[in-house]
Amino acid sequence: MITYEYPFNERIRTLLRLEDLFDKAAYFVEQQGHREHHVVLLTLFEILEVASRADLKMDLIQELERQRQSLLSFRNNPDISEEALSGALYEIEQSSAALLGMTGKIGQYLRENDWLMGIKSRAVIPGGVCEFDLPSYHYWQHQTADARREALLTWLRPLMPLRGGLNIVLRLLRASGRAEHQVAEGGTFQLMLGGSGAQMVRVSLKPQVAYVPEISANKYALNIRFTCPDYDHRPRSAESNVEFDMIFCNL
Repeated sequence: MITYEYPFNERIRTLLRLEDLFDKAAYFVEQQGHREHHVVLLTLFEILEVASRADLKMDLIQELERQRQSLLSFRNNPDISEEALSGALYEIEQSSAALLGMTGKIGQYLRENDWLMGIKSRAVIPGGVCEFDLPSYHYWQHQTADARREALLTWLRPLMPLRGGLNIVLRLLRASGRAEHQVAEGGTFQLMLGGSGAQMVRVSLKPQVAYVPEISANKYALNIRFTCPDYDHRPRSAESNVEFDMIFCNL
């Protein structure tokens, strides 16, 4: 299935963006080429920008504590595996402790690195990181892959508690709903939510279903318009019925 996720608020939107950025950094940092490691550095700058927009650390700590208290209520429940419950509680407690161990403003150590900030300021300019613009960066790119990787990991590691916390929150969020099969008649689906507390909707289609959902939603209404990309990927409105699965998620 191809799943499309649509967040209903800025908090979940931020977590999804950071999840995507951390996953991208984790993939490219394991590669060998300097171009791939350049992608990691640009992604690190994006993580710094997104994570600095709100009090992300305290939001995660509070949500993890709320989930811990919820899980504690299942203690001594015969229908719940004590081993699984203890494992989940341990994971949450470890993640909270790591977040509490983050001191100061998120990413301040990066902002205090003049060399990195020089690259960051040039990177927003098209073609701005050529060797004649940043000769020291050109030199760094010609170091061994292991040396570059160790430097990148040194800059990424202090942010990893954020990744651990948001991964737990998003995993619990995604597991909170139940899939319902739906049909968009003529390629359009509308549903009144009546002030629903849902924080995200997940729309899943089979890979062979050549339609893409364009979703707009808030706590009062959900609208999905399915489109069919043509040969040059311009969307055309679907005219036939489209079957899909939908999950409303809420913590």
